Parts: sequence; C-alpha cells; structure tokens
Amino acid sequence: MITEGTLLNPGWSGPGRVQAISTTRAGGVSGSPWNSLNLGGHVGDNPEHVQENRRRLAEFIRLDSARIGWLNQVHGTKVVELTPDNVQQIANADASYTRHPGIACAILTADCLPVILSDYKGTVVGAAHAGWRSLCGGVIENLVSAMAVAPETLQAWLGPAIGPDRFEVGPEVRDAFLRHDPEAARAFRTDGARSGHFMADIYALATLRLNNLGVSAVTGGGLCTVQDQDRFFSYRRDGQTGRMATLIWRALPDPGLHRSQN
Repeated sequence: MITEGTLLNPGWSGPGRVQAISTTRAGGVSGSPWNSLNLGGHVGDNPEHVQENRRRLAEFIRLDSARIGWLNQVHGTKVVELTPDNVQQIANADASYTRHPGIACAILTADCLPVILSDYKGTVVGAAHAGWRSLCGGVIENLVSAMAVAPETLQAWLGPAIGPDRFEVGPEVRDAFLRHDPEAARAFRTDGARSGHFMADIYALATLRLNNLGVSAVTGGGLCTVQDQDRFFSYRRDGQTGRMATLIWRALPDPGLHRSQN
C-alpha cells in the first residue's frame, strides 16, 4: 500500500497549487526482481502488475490515471508539452511541461536523475529525465526554454539518483561535459575510481546547468539509489529491476480533488 511514508516530497516551499512527489520501491504488487512498486512498463514486469501499481499511485495522489503523462524515455533531449488532447499519447521524449491543472508530468528512473521545475506563481511545471546523456545534451536547457518563463522565477528539485560515490564513468563522459563547460571539472574526481576513470557527481552537474541558466533555487540531491537498496530501484546495482516515478502537477481548483501538499 502506498502511504505518505513511502513517498518523497520536494524539500521546497512551492506554491500551494503545485503538487509533487517521488515514489520509492514500496507499496506495490510486483514480485521479484521488481518488487514492489514498479511503475515502468518496459522492464519485463507483468503488465497487469504495472497497471495496478500505476492505478494505486493515481488513486493516492487523487489524479485521473489518464491524466498522467508517461513518456517513452530515450536518453535524448526532446521536450513535449502535455495538454488534455495529448496526455494519453506516449511520446518519445525525456522531458515534459504543462500549464494545465490536473495533468501530471512524470519521469521514470532507476539511477538517472529526475529534475522537476515550477515557477514561483505555479503557472507552469515541468520534469526532465536527466541521465548523463540527456543532461550533457541539454535536456534541462531545452525544458527551461520551453517553459517560457524567466529562469530566475523557477525553482528546481533534484530527485533520487546514483550518488557521487557510486557513479564511475569513463573519460569520454567527463570530456563531453567539459566541452560544454570547463567548470564541470569540479563534478569529477579520480579517488575511488579505477585507473583512467572518474567518479561523477550528477547532482553537481545538474545544479551547474541550472545555475548557468539563471535558476538559483535548487534543492534536493544527497540521496543515492545504488546505496539505499531498501528504498530505491537501481539499474547499476541490480540490472533487471523496477522504476520509480517522479511527478509534478498543478492542482485542480477544487481542493477536494487533490491531495494537500505537506
């Protein structure tokens, strides 16, 4: 069963009309190795279990399940706008945004970084799947541009992802980030890594990208999906495994139709 205790809430003082949560692996019906709240339909789990898990999530957050904008994430940089007309269409994209109340932007992860954004007035919300390829390629920049508000009016929350003590990468990954911004060097270190490799801090890399855009209100980070096996799925740790979801949406006007934000 999904409860408040099995979910993460952004550590920000967002506008009251904006709601956001990130799931853990607890509260669903999936069996091993996807146990239990697997929300990914592409990882080999029983489709009926995934459907039930998604139904439970929608019921808990008091949203119509048909108004959650699931994406087919391809580790790219494409951004889609979710509207009542297309929210049920599964787009090949790694970020989404919406201005429509009652429609949720949803990102699936199991080590990659989920990033959610909202302007301070709560008029537009967005979410990005920021694995290193998408992050390096500019998915955050594309999302901020698409949301079409002044970056300094945005706040961001970084959800659970692989931590800097577990994210070993090759030199080509570091080189790709440094070609974009030499300041990214501070997010890589050699201690703890194999010879010729680096430990990468994806939280620091995402924060740098956001700050360079003018988004200074960045919270979250500090969690590690690989190390916290009880709470989080991790592809790098387990291989075949489930997916958590991070969602953000504008609440419907009637307070009886949505869960109050903590």
